[in-house]
Amino acid sequence: MIKGLAITPPLLGRISIGKVVEKDGKRLPQKDDQFTVTSQIQNNGEWLLHPLDETLRQNSDGDKLRAIPVRFLFNDPELNLRANYSLFDREKSRPICVGNGETCKRQVAGAIEKHPCPSPSLCDIAQNGNCKPYGRLYVKIGDDDDLGVFVFRTTGFNSIRTLAARLSYYSAVSNDLLAFMPFELRLRGKSTQQSYRKPIYYVDLCLRPEHSLENAVRMAKESRDKQAEAGLNQAALDNAANTGIENAAFECGEDEAGEVVEEFFQTNNPAQL
Repeated sequence: MIKGLAITPPLLGRISIGKVVEKDGKRLPQKDDQFTVTSQIQNNGEWLLHPLDETLRQNSDGDKLRAIPVRFLFNDPELNLRANYSLFDREKSRPICVGNGETCKRQVAGAIEKHPCPSPSLCDIAQNGNCKPYGRLYVKIGDDDDLGVFVFRTTGFNSIRTLAARLSYYSAVSNDLLAFMPFELRLRGKSTQQSYRKPIYYVDLCLRPEHSLENAVRMAKESRDKQAEAGLNQAALDNAANTGIENAAFECGEDEAGEVVEEFFQTNNPAQL
């Protein structure tokens, strides 16, 4: 394996609740109140819709796509949701410092150094809201690709906090069977003092409405046993994914970093709610 190259799950497309638009000669992020599923191809600066976007809309209850049936590739919650504090060099579109609230890896004079990470509000170099929580949720949509995933990227506190809690709880109650549970992503809205009582939208994780918790866990156990009988090794898959992620100092490569900086880390674009 090539050292220094993070091996992350193969991407089939993106899930977003917003887009980047042209305004006054600048490309700025614009929030939305529904999901959009796109491919990895852009045309005239806009992401092209993935064919699954239309399929999901046809199967949705209303005019807007606010729920997506998903499954997870891994049992480990921290492999399905990658979240950390991130500071990017906006000019060079590359990560400078990535931390977990306890320790961080920081690029200094061409070398990677390890430092304490006190969180952005207490960090000397995390000025003007440039260091933010940055999360990537990897999910499977449909059954066309066994190991390919779609990614939902966010710097929203509400989405990251909610997804982390749900993954942790569902993992505990199912005895680490996240990869076998029938989930859906659901868009929720709320108003807060920070949002000046205007509605903000964040992503939640729920069981699909046709499944109770008991039924979902029972089905997950049956699916796990069936896959084990067929010779599939879920634990080895989780281990391989973890090894690939740890193969580099930073998970975010140069190709991804440019997209991330444009959408989430522009000047005067503070952390989202």
